[in-house]
Amino acid sequence: MSKTKRQEFRPNEFVVYPAHGVGKIVSIEKQEIAGIELELFVISFEKDKMTLRVPTHKATEVGMRSLSSPDVVSKAMTTLKGKAKVKRAMWSRRAQEYEQKINSGDLIAIAEVVRDLHRTDDQREQSYSERQLYEAALERLTREVAAVSGSDEMAAQKQVDDVLVSRAA
Repeated sequence: MSKTKRQEFRPNEFVVYPAHGVGKIVSIEKQEIAGIELELFVISFEKDKMTLRVPTHKATEVGMRSLSSPDVVSKAMTTLKGKAKVKRAMWSRRAQEYEQKINSGDLIAIAEVVRDLHRTDDQREQSYSERQLYEAALERLTREVAAVSGSDEMAAQKQVDDVLVSRAA
């Protein structure tokens, strides 16, 4: 097991876990599982009231990464300003693609989902599954924007909303 991977993440640091979004490394602990001593990152997802343990040697393999840089966040905001690209495929196929983008942990891909599923007041209402995907993507986006900018989620939410509203105007 290489020790070089472990140095990338430290306790009290925010990280992005693809399937769950932004979490905070609480500690690094050793645990014996099935007779094998493992070193684990203990990641807390405060909003979801969830704790995740990720083996340190598997962290990068599973897609865990540091927070995006401010320029990636601004690229994501630019993506939000773009025109929605809705494919004419069946909803089930598009929903699957949106789900994959959300769980990829890639901020730009998540911004694309938010952009494509955003509805203004004068557009038809979203279906339940469309709204669920939109809200999941929006939450992931705002949490990471908040963590990167060091602001609270409300400020990040307003920042994202302002971009979406300016696009519609």
